[in-house]
Amino acid sequence: MDPQQRRTETGHRPPVGEPGGDVTSIFVAFGVFIAIAALVMFPSSLVHQVPEGHVGAYWRGGALLNMITEPGFHLKLPFITNYEPVQVTLQTDQVKDIPCGTKGGVMITFEKIEVVNRLRKDYVYDTLLNYGVNYDNTWIYDKIHHEINQFCSSHSLQQVYIDIFDQIDERMKEALQADCTRYAPGIEIISVRVTKPKIPESVRRNFEQMEEERTKVLIAIEKQRVAEKEAETKKIMAISEAEKNANVSMILMQQKLTEKDSSRREADIENQMYLDRQKSLADADYYRVLKEAEANKLKLTPEFLELKFIDAIARNTKMFFGDKVPNMVLDQRLLGNFLNHSAKDKSSDGNLETATDS
Repeated sequence: MDPQQRRTETGHRPPVGEPGGDVTSIFVAFGVFIAIAALVMFPSSLVHQVPEGHVGAYWRGGALLNMITEPGFHLKLPFITNYEPVQVTLQTDQVKDIPCGTKGGVMITFEKIEVVNRLRKDYVYDTLLNYGVNYDNTWIYDKIHHEINQFCSSHSLQQVYIDIFDQIDERMKEALQADCTRYAPGIEIISVRVTKPKIPESVRRNFEQMEEERTKVLIAIEKQRVAEKEAETKKIMAISEAEKNANVSMILMQQKLTEKDSSRREADIENQMYLDRQKSLADADYYRVLKEAEANKLKLTPEFLELKFIDAIARNTKMFFGDKVPNMVLDQRLLGNFLNHSAKDKSSDGNLETATDS
């Protein structure tokens, strides 16, 4: 086999300048041109921005990519990769015009229910994979309609509109969170705000009349309560005043009793002092009289009495003369004692003289 045949069999490539090399270069240049044109005319198809509070989710050929980007600038393949920002901060979904029928068959409408929720960043891929970008349509909008109708159908208009209206928020929140935790754990229900439902005009007027009557009753009850409170207050004040007066009277009486007791004790002390003083004086008089009696007993001898008698006679300036003096007052006993004593003296003197003579 000659060399020319070997070159042909081995598929010798033509040089660049030959027609085959020019086609390849044209395609490369055309691709670069298309990319530059797309970058110039549609810059967002290549470079995109993820806003703060969001993450970037990507689809290629309709398939969700397991890739989540943080806020900032990022690149993607133009016309091949699609991008959607997904909010991961708190957001409020408003569900409007929700009709429902009560247990009694009355149709009412909730004008607006607000649901504050948040999608956790760690569950963005799983949630989008299972429920798509509009996941909140399934688990918030449609779920609110379902739960509100379930609630209204099991309660009367009186209960929905007045009695347990304040519990609807919490019940809706619990119902939404229970299903989200079970089927879509990345969705967190923060709170639910329910507005007052619209009811038929005739029913609303009846409720307003009932509320007016109830308000009147409450006002009457409140007035009665105020009157009772005022009466009780007056009673307490009267009791307090009486207790105060009683305490004051008791204090004054105790003060008077204390003063009387002090005066009595003072009088007792003075009486005891007077009694002791009188007793001392009586004892002194008794002692003096006793001593004077003892002294007189020793002093009043017949001789002393005679002396006193003579002295008294001598001091008497009235003299009576005559044969008889019948009215003259004499102490016969003293005179007799004096005469007896004189007779004894004479007899003793005579006996003395006789003894002397002998």
